[in-house]
Amino acid sequence: MDAIDLSVDFMGKRLNAPFMIASITGGHPDTLGINASLAKAAEEVGIGIGVGSQRAAIEDPKQEDSFRVVRDEAPNAFIYGNVGAAQIKEYGIEGIEKMMEMIDADAMAVHLNFLQEAVQSEGDRDASGTLDVIKEICSMKIPVIAKETGAGISNEDARLLKKAGVSAIDVGGVGGTSWSGVEVYRASARNDILSELLGELFWDFGIPTVASIVECSRSLPVIGTGGVRTGLDIAKSIAVGANVASAALPFVGPAMNGTDKVVNVLTSMLNELKVTMFLCGCGNIEKLQTTPAVITGWTLEYLTQRGFDVKDLAVRSNVV
Repeated sequence: MDAIDLSVDFMGKRLNAPFMIASITGGHPDTLGINASLAKAAEEVGIGIGVGSQRAAIEDPKQEDSFRVVRDEAPNAFIYGNVGAAQIKEYGIEGIEKMMEMIDADAMAVHLNFLQEAVQSEGDRDASGTLDVIKEICSMKIPVIAKETGAGISNEDARLLKKAGVSAIDVGGVGGTSWSGVEVYRASARNDILSELLGELFWDFGIPTVASIVECSRSLPVIGTGGVRTGLDIAKSIAVGANVASAALPFVGPAMNGTDKVVNVLTSMLNELKVTMFLCGCGNIEKLQTTPAVITGWTLEYLTQRGFDVKDLAVRSNVV
């Protein structure tokens, strides 16, 4: 077990393990310490990290420090920037370049939070031209990650995103934090009954993480996000097609209590991954990516109806 190699190449960077801390926060002075703790932990463990939406920093440059601190504290880590698809048309190429420069980003994530926007009373419901602006960003020759935020991505959309020039997909599948669910609580607080009911109805709408990984891995490298809470979850994600996995929720509380707490959670998760690989006879991540996997229950029924041959999960891109 001590000889197991967790390292992996992803989007031009060598990671010590196939894992990233997903986008959590930024854009407020109180989040500077949180991002500093997350970044220090990512640097120490040797994994990747994403920042929260940089919209706040573009609209108020005073908030840039809460994002810049990530690169300051993690000079060698794989770091990706973050902007909403709805904001790209507003900020243009110049805005994207500013966000990349802000954190010396290795890639830019474009998050697709159309479900959340749809249930928000103040949401941006104009999705027209989204694919065109993604193409425009990709033409800048920067690595672009298409990032869902809780509803998953289908094979059809993955193919469209690949054609647009996207470098990787963060599936953000159903199973983790529901942003439609978040809107339920926001609507309840302002006594907006219609929005609250809408959020409840679409709480679990979308493609679950495992199914979305299988859907997308035929087209592009995949980040498996959405309900990943343990090293066993990381292993399952990779076994069915993900190149790396990521999570946000497990690190929110620890980040408020310092870098050591975040490192402890990461160390535990990666040890769980190593135990899983040991028990499956996988000495490295490449072996885990091709180890036989069994799909059962609802996921089997779903993938069968979608036309996927679950008997041969090793047939996938996994090209980085």
